[in-house]
Amino acid sequence: MDTLLHTPTSMAKRPCPFSISSSSSSSTATATATATTSTSSSPSPNRQPNMNHQVENLLQTFLGLADSPSLSIDLSFERLLDSLPSDAEQSLFINRALKLGSILLEAGKRSARKRSSNHNSLTWALPPDLTIKVFSMLDMQSLCYAAATCSMFHKCAMDPLCYTNIDLTTVVPKVNNAVVSTMIQRAGKALQSLKLGIVPGPTVSPGSCQPLVYSIRNSVDVSNFSWNDKKTRQGKESSILTRSCLSPLSGDSGAAGTLLRRLHLYNIERMDNTSLCGALSACPSLLDLEIVGLRHVELRQTLVSVSMNCPLIERLFFESSKTGRDESLKSPTCADLVNNCPNLISLALRGFKLHDCKVRILVKGFRKLKYVDFSTSYSITGNFLRNLGGSTGGNLLEVLILRDCMHLKEVEVARLLTAVLAGDFKSLRYLDVSNREGLASEGDWYHRCYSSSIIPIKQVLEARSDICLLAEFPPEGSFIDIEQMIDNELNSEVSLPSHLSSPTSDGSFFMSTLESSYNSDQSGGNEDSQYNHYEESSDEVYFLVV
Repeated sequence: MDTLLHTPTSMAKRPCPFSISSSSSSSTATATATATTSTSSSPSPNRQPNMNHQVENLLQTFLGLADSPSLSIDLSFERLLDSLPSDAEQSLFINRALKLGSILLEAGKRSARKRSSNHNSLTWALPPDLTIKVFSMLDMQSLCYAAATCSMFHKCAMDPLCYTNIDLTTVVPKVNNAVVSTMIQRAGKALQSLKLGIVPGPTVSPGSCQPLVYSIRNSVDVSNFSWNDKKTRQGKESSILTRSCLSPLSGDSGAAGTLLRRLHLYNIERMDNTSLCGALSACPSLLDLEIVGLRHVELRQTLVSVSMNCPLIERLFFESSKTGRDESLKSPTCADLVNNCPNLISLALRGFKLHDCKVRILVKGFRKLKYVDFSTSYSITGNFLRNLGGSTGGNLLEVLILRDCMHLKEVEVARLLTAVLAGDFKSLRYLDVSNREGLASEGDWYHRCYSSSIIPIKQVLEARSDICLLAEFPPEGSFIDIEQMIDNELNSEVSLPSHLSSPTSDGSFFMSTLESSYNSDQSGGNEDSQYNHYEESSDEVYFLVV
């Protein structure tokens, strides 16, 4: 083998198609001979620096050929390839050329990135800690773009503080479980806020009560989205969140969920009770929980889980995707929630079937409650507001929204506003009793009231200029058959409210006997006695541990 390496071949030398300086040719030949000799025997440690130097010289000479015409290099390569006697040797020659080219290409790219990163480090005005602070204010997509810019930004973007507030909400499905898991793992114990799911379009004015439940009918831009994408396809990962998307919160002994303060979930179709309750059990520090359009999540089980696992919660927002069909809430569940979560300030239960006795437990029981929203709920007549404005629970109310409550009665709204005029609800600043179908009459809720003469709206606005009062009702001629309307709502996934702006009624002041009726507790301490016509089960006993 050594003889073959050092014995000159009989093959005639071919002229080079381009000229190279004699010094370069000499150094190239010397380096080549040295490199060839080195393959026959392992170099000693003392010769290693000298050998590296020779390789560097050879590489420098080799790179000098980059300025030569490409045609000349191609012709030389072809002649060398043709000079090899066998097909196997030719294949090996080509593979070595490709390998060497790939190695040089990667080395060049790596060095270019390193130089760019060093340049960015020298020219970037902010130190790493401030860069991380800036990155923590970016949305997730912008953060990913920044991380792909250079290695310095990538290093900063991988800091857990950049993932303190994770918002992966989209207008159409784009995020899957793998993305959520990666973001949560990057955040670790620094995670404080997590928002997931599909939020349909821009928000509307506070006066309206447009549902956040997602549907093809109220989505904003679905031009580039096919509902067939919801199905998992072979070779392509689905962009749909599943029931296990919150599993990383309870992974690693629940480290990620330990300090989580805010959890917002929107229209995650496959989320169920077990998955949500498992996630809540890993979030003992939760302060803000918002749930919208989770079709397989039940109100009662969710409130039970919140009561057991989230004692610090201050805001609870739950909007049903099945308007009026979830009637799972029980009175004991309400009482447990009041007793175990005393810090609740904001409560919104929208689109559920709620009876006045249960609502009264909640509103009267929470001593810090300032914001209440029962919009689009069924069975609420407004009876729960009686004798509430002067109590500990109701006197702190600042916002009360009863918009589009199907069974809200005209007489109860009149009693409420009469109590406001009498000095109750001193903290109230925002009241919405608007109804797209009008208010229910006292005797028969099928009979709708559109411009009531017994509701003292004008007097309240004059006496309490600090209150924003919304009482918008449709014109009387726009009456829709109630049975037809109920069927339409129950058979549809989402009911979009009408944006009506008819003039506010200016009803005259209600008689003083109404005020006395409102402020007297007719139940005699037994709230359930008023609600036997709801045919509740025997376990619906009103109790509240003070």
